[in-house]
Amino acid sequence: MPGDNLTRLEAQERSALVSVESYDVTLDVTTGDETFLSTTVVTFAATAGASTFIDAITRTVRSITLNGAEMATSAADGLRIQLDSLDSHNVLTVVAEMEYTNTGEGLHRFVDPVDGEVYLYSQFEVPDSRRVFAVFEQPDLKAEFSFTVIAPSRWQVVSNSPTPEPEISGEVGTWRFSPTPRISSYITAIVAGPYDVVRSELTNRSGRVVPLGVFCRRSLSEYLDADYIFDITRKGFEYYEEKFDYDYPFEKYDQLFVPEFNAGAMENAGCVTFTETYVFRGKVTDAIKERRVVTILHELAHMWFGDLVTMKWWNDLWLNESFAEWASTISTAEATEWTEAWTTFQAMEKSWAYRQDQLPSTHPVVATINDLEDVQVNFDGITYAKGGSVLKQLVAWVGRDAFFSGVAAYFKKHAYGNTELSDLLTELETTSGRDLSSWSKLWLETAGVNTLRPEIETSGDGRITSFTVVQTATKDYPTIRPHRLAIGFYELASNAADAKLTRVHRVEIDVDGERTEVPELVGLQRPALALINDDDLAYAKIRLDEHSLETAIAHLSSIGDPLARALVWGSAWDSTRDAETKASDYVRLVLGNIATETESTTIRTTLSQLLTVARSYVDPATRAQTIETVGTELWNLAKAAESGSDAQFQFVKFFAAIPSTDEHAATLCSLLSGEIALDGLEIDTDLAWELLEGLVLLGAAGEDEIAEALAKDNTATGQQAAARARATIPTAEAKLAAFSSLLDDDTVSNLIVRHTAMGLQHVNDPALLEPLVGRYFESLTDLWNTRSYGIASSLIVGLYPAPLASHELVIATRAWLAANQQIPALRRLVIENLDGVERALRVQERDAQ
Repeated sequence: MPGDNLTRLEAQERSALVSVESYDVTLDVTTGDETFLSTTVVTFAATAGASTFIDAITRTVRSITLNGAEMATSAADGLRIQLDSLDSHNVLTVVAEMEYTNTGEGLHRFVDPVDGEVYLYSQFEVPDSRRVFAVFEQPDLKAEFSFTVIAPSRWQVVSNSPTPEPEISGEVGTWRFSPTPRISSYITAIVAGPYDVVRSELTNRSGRVVPLGVFCRRSLSEYLDADYIFDITRKGFEYYEEKFDYDYPFEKYDQLFVPEFNAGAMENAGCVTFTETYVFRGKVTDAIKERRVVTILHELAHMWFGDLVTMKWWNDLWLNESFAEWASTISTAEATEWTEAWTTFQAMEKSWAYRQDQLPSTHPVVATINDLEDVQVNFDGITYAKGGSVLKQLVAWVGRDAFFSGVAAYFKKHAYGNTELSDLLTELETTSGRDLSSWSKLWLETAGVNTLRPEIETSGDGRITSFTVVQTATKDYPTIRPHRLAIGFYELASNAADAKLTRVHRVEIDVDGERTEVPELVGLQRPALALINDDDLAYAKIRLDEHSLETAIAHLSSIGDPLARALVWGSAWDSTRDAETKASDYVRLVLGNIATETESTTIRTTLSQLLTVARSYVDPATRAQTIETVGTELWNLAKAAESGSDAQFQFVKFFAAIPSTDEHAATLCSLLSGEIALDGLEIDTDLAWELLEGLVLLGAAGEDEIAEALAKDNTATGQQAAARARATIPTAEAKLAAFSSLLDDDTVSNLIVRHTAMGLQHVNDPALLEPLVGRYFESLTDLWNTRSYGIASSLIVGLYPAPLASHELVIATRAWLAANQQIPALRRLVIENLDGVERALRVQERDAQ
């Protein structure tokens, strides 16, 4: 039966029949709190006599007119409208009532608890423009879009085209936007509400003035640092227009920070939406500040790669996202003050990629996408982070200049069109002179991550007689790949206690096959540390030889280069996750070396991993003591850290996340009351919530204290923090109440769902979650069938009692999988949950040895 899960075959068949000229969409958002009126006029060509369908998720269809003739509304089933006996040229008009959402999909409606104001924004990727207007919902059916919006006259209304002057009639305005260029429906946008706006402009490389706007909710506008956002945007424009050799392709560029946004941002053409967590109402880590810059430049890169030139079908989604990941990182490093962006990429993105690539659900970068559900679950570490890593490897392989030249040619040839991977590779082969067919097959069409380790032989005086890079692959994904990488030799600069471990030699080589000899290193003195994949050019897990590992453990904090440090941190983490080294050793390594780490994202990532190890990876017999030690040492690190530093701030935040003793509770209480103060640390509203949640975790605070805090901070952020804190209350009754609140009420908004699930899993004693196991599995199929994808996926992952990490949970999960074979995308999420528990059990077993 036709449904909401469009298949690739259906899309191909429809694309063969239909070519879309234009959409004229009128939205009236003054009709009520639950629905809005949508009128769509679609002009399109078709094979005469053919039948097809148009997508429209509606509450009620009022009328359908095809080529002047009224159609029965029974042609609409709430998801699609059947269109029969088409002419060669067609005009279709659909008038329907559509529903607002609070799930971050379609047209999201939010009421600000501070002032009662209503805010709307659209989010259409992957298949949700059909929740707002009738549309051929697939990326290769591009068209011009003209939007008309009827809304309160005092509102701001923003879309892809420049905002016109509204026609005012009393308290209602009508905004008639000019047509867009030919774009895909998923990057169209409507944002409306009493947003505050700061405007500016820039002049691009051709002398054209591009209007700029930055928007946020009125109750947040005092915190909006628009000047900085404009500065980063201008730097991005200049960088991309030069490197891509193609002018910015749209008329204006607005950036809107919107409430309850599911992701980091969305690349709507000329109308980019961002999570409003990037409007900083209090102190945030440097990692978050840098992440905002990378996100701004990520979305800007999409204006060329994704919006100007768009994938034909979702199997090439990776190319959109991977390119934006790579481009935003290199532009951040080269055009902004965040010059260590590649260190951040290694610490965060590549860690994500390696984790994703070792799941049973891993897939080639170029994934098989049979339908929309396949797309939804593929917004993952392969599509973003591995793809970005592979592109970095490709740049090293073909050469930077050749890569940019090929990309520029690609934009010129395919502007406003649709492409496949082969179209890009053709241009890169032309500019580089390299045949990329073998590279593509090995890197893009196979799954899995390789491991590289050195084998070093020396003479009696310590000189290297043989240096070999050994490459291995897993049994399930045995591909051995070519790698362009560097090998760095590091020595202590002196015998002083504070001497830095610095690079004294570097060689760049091609690794291919299971064993690659490196004759350039023969005859050199064996270094204190030999680092494979120095500078992080390759995508591979790395291991250290025994001598280098000893050096790293003793002197990790002495490595002068932040990227080299991040590589060693990453190697230690991989070895722990793979049960090659003991989890308790990782705890000691982190606590002994994190104090002097300079890179905020490295600190953030490493401490997050430390908490995972303490709660899930160490031998359960030592878990309680490890948690206590980690909490105590994090507080000691905070007290010893530089006044007002990012490290001090992070140590306090992570201490608040893992307290376990009465002494910890007393410290948190004293920090909240001001009885204890750390120089340079302000306990602002957001940090106060984190301290309170730590007290709740210990049972030292509860509903009364949460209600009191919410009364002081009854904002969207405050409501989310309160939901998370309530779900953290360490009783079986509170956990069940939080669990049931999400299962039994399908009106809970997306971010309340997310924060409640976070609190539910915030435990020191995982036994609190045991009563939830049965009901979790009983609810899965119904959740999938009755909730939107955004909500269903959040619940399926967020309610899984992963902290239990028990054999009993493994048995229950396997039993559900054996009995439920019918929904691949749902099974994938559950299989990934299971893999995390099975890995934890393996690591626990290794730690107990």
